[in-house]
Order: sequence, then C-alpha cells, then structure tokens
Amino acid sequence: MLGDQLHRRSGALAAADPATHRVLLVESRGLWERTTWHRQRLHLVVTALRRFAAELTAEGFAVDLRRAPSLAAGVRDHVAEFAPTRIRAMEPMSYDGLALMGRLTDEVGLEVVRSDQFLCHRDEFAGWAEGRRSVKMEDFYRWQRTRLGILMDGDEPAGGRWNFDHDNREPPPRDGRAWPEPLRTPLDDLDRDVLAELPDTCWGAEPDGTWATSRAEALRRLEHAVTEVLPRFGPHEDAMLSTSWHLAHTLLSPCLNLGLLHPREVCDAAEAAYRAGTVPIASAEGFVRQVIGWREYVWGRYWQWMPDYRHENALGAHRALPPLFTGAPTKMRCLAHALGDVHDHGWTHHIQRLMLIGNLGLTAGVDPWALTTWMWSAFVDGAEWVMLPNVVGMALHADGGRMATKPYASGGAYIDRMSDYCKGCAYDRKRRVGDDACPFTTLYWDFLYRNREVLVRNARVAQQVRAAERLADIAAVQERAVEVLAALDAGTL
Repeated sequence: MLGDQLHRRSGALAAADPATHRVLLVESRGLWERTTWHRQRLHLVVTALRRFAAELTAEGFAVDLRRAPSLAAGVRDHVAEFAPTRIRAMEPMSYDGLALMGRLTDEVGLEVVRSDQFLCHRDEFAGWAEGRRSVKMEDFYRWQRTRLGILMDGDEPAGGRWNFDHDNREPPPRDGRAWPEPLRTPLDDLDRDVLAELPDTCWGAEPDGTWATSRAEALRRLEHAVTEVLPRFGPHEDAMLSTSWHLAHTLLSPCLNLGLLHPREVCDAAEAAYRAGTVPIASAEGFVRQVIGWREYVWGRYWQWMPDYRHENALGAHRALPPLFTGAPTKMRCLAHALGDVHDHGWTHHIQRLMLIGNLGLTAGVDPWALTTWMWSAFVDGAEWVMLPNVVGMALHADGGRMATKPYASGGAYIDRMSDYCKGCAYDRKRRVGDDACPFTTLYWDFLYRNREVLVRNARVAQQVRAAERLADIAAVQERAVEVLAALDAGTL
C-alpha cells in the first residue's frame, strides 16, 4: 500500500486476510530528501502512514513498515526477505508511480489492480472525453451527477438547477461573525517521534493537530464539516478575511488525497444533510461540485496530458520563485496574510491559491515548474496530480488555455472586492503607477500589454487587452512594473 492509499477497504487491501496476507508499506527516504517540505506536510504523510501500519498490525496483519532509499528499493528488499508468492498493489496516483509499477511488474511479478480512490477512473474520463470538441468541467460535472445519482431528483438536479455558483460568490461579510473552528487532535508520542525525525530543512509552523492522521479522526472531521461547517459554506466560499484562515471551508482535502476518506462517502454525507434540511442546496451543491466535479476533472486532465504537461510554458515565463515564497517579508497585506497562512497551516483556500499566489506568479512571469513544486511541497493536500493542472493550467495559463479558457489575472480591485486585505495596506489598490501603486494593479496592466499579441486572440480577455493598449500612461506602467519586479526579486516588495 502506498502512502496515499490509507484505507482498509480500498484497492489491493480490500479483500486481504490477516491469515494469508502481509502488508508492505515503504517510507521512501528519497521522498523525504527530494525537496524542502513544509513541516506539516511531511509530518502528515509520515504520521498517517505509520498510524495506518499500527492499525493493520492491531487487526492481526503482519506488516512490513520498511524504510528504504526509494519505493523500488523497499519492494526489492521485502521480496529478498520474505519471498512472497505474489505481490498486489493498487494503481498509484502519479504518472511516475505507475511507470515504476510497470517496471516492478517485470522485475518481481507485481500485479497491479485498478484504483478505486476516485469515482471516475482515468480510463472512464478518457472515454468520456474522447471525440469531444470541448472538454469542459461543467459538462463533466453534470455527467458525474447523473451517472452517480448524486444530488438528483429522478432525472433532474436537486433544487432545479445544476449549478448554484452564482449564489456562492458573495464578498466577505462585514458583520464580524465567528466561523466554525476546525477540530484538533492532541499530538501523541507517534506525532512527536515523527517530528523529531524530520529533516532540518523543513520549514513552517509545528503541527497543531488540525490535520487528521487516522481514519477515525478523518471521519470525525467529516461529521464536523457536515454539521457545523457546510451550513455556512456556500455564499462566501470565494471570500478572504484577515481574521480567519479557514472561514467555512471543510478542510477535508488532505483526508481525501491520502485515502483516509472516500469521495463517495463525503458526497453522501453532504447530500444526506441537504435532504434532512440542515444544509442549503447552494452549499451542498457547491461542495459536491468541488469533490466530484473539479477534483475529479483535474485528476482526469492530469492523466490525459502527462508526462509532457510538466514542461508547458506557453507564455515563456522564467522568473525564479520570489523570495517572499520562502520567508521574505512583504508590505502587500494580502500576500502577507495568505503566505502567513501557508506558513502556519500548510493550507489556504482555492481563491487565495488562484487569485493571490497564482495571480502573482502569472503576472510576474514566474516559472511554472518552480511554482508547481513549491505548492506541491508547501500544501498539506499537495500532490503532483493536484498541483500540475491547477498551477500550470488554471493559475499560470502555461498550457495556452487547455485547462482554463482565460488567464486568471486581476488587479487590486478584485482583491478588494473579495477580501478585507486592502484596508490598511501600504499600497493603493486604485493606482497603477507611483511608489504606492498596488503591485497587483501595476502587474495586471503590464501583463496584458506585455502579452498582448497572444492574449488579444482570446475572446474572454481581448477587451481588457485593448484597454491596456489605450492607456495613456502605459509607458509609466511598464516602468513601474520593472521596479515592482526588481523589488519582488530582491524580497523588498
């Protein structure tokens, strides 16, 4: 079992019997050393793996929790020691992992079984997408709802509409309301043992028990999410507040991505709450759309485009990762809060990822792979299949529009509308030139003008490109952009 397959009734383990099966789990030290991990990210993965091993041992399984330089080395050492009659494994979530399984199949006779961690297998997605002129998420989402029978009243969508997204874009409330606090689990000796072993290169705050490392704790968080969080989720799911890092987001993505929760049970719980009248349809639908719509659409697209997708860079962006991503301070209040949340929790919600972190990377021309690997290592729900389509495609438009129909660039006006960050900021969101001009506003107009020959062909942003071309102060904007980018590179923005 791999470290993101931590479910007793999943894949190769589903039919296993403690009397006849041994379970191999490998801690790959090569993975520990491959990058500079956020402390909570690596702690979560390692602790969950070890806790799963302990649970299987308590059930009566012989468990080989093997520490090795790599997964392949761990498998080879296991075979040398135990000489199993056969080895079964579930398909990995990553392209490289599946390629490795293919090599091990030839080498040690590995039998690879179909993954059941998603409700739409990658082969099913490919079959659905084949022959379509347009592979839109909304079309996929409706297909998923229909075939899975989730939030459906017969042949019609529950609530009479497929999509309540329009109702879920309200700006942050100004009434000072309290948001449901995340559940936390006190750290135990296993947590402390893992923390003591983590490399000195890890960064970020110590874990505070927010992220579940066992199936039982994941189920407890699911119940909390449905009863306390989802009733308030929908309307403000795109809002950003300096007073709350989580608002009404369920924080279940790490549990899903490690296999501690299955998407079916998560959607069933949300639908049951809607049917019981405790969660409004806009909130239930918005949440289900994230789980069986966007999440599984990203998964399918990843497999469609790999391995070449790693190298996409349609806008020719080559700027190194700015120092503020690795700890340099910034006077930009929005990024100070968002990156502070990443430091403290290894998490921000989707709009902070797209319209703050991604928006800066897009308009500043940050190298797509540099930002992808940073987000992969920094977020507790990070994985290559998650980050590549979301960063390369959605945030940076580096695939030329295959994932998103337009580049998601914005100036300070959007950030001001959807957050309370601009109040008290050192920069003026309305200004694009001058020492106190908002860097997002400056870079937004500079980005449109700099890439005008490519972007003017995109119907969704052509009007903004023409507006940039007509700016009387476009030369001053370009000069200010040079200053902004220099400060960004120097870590003094």
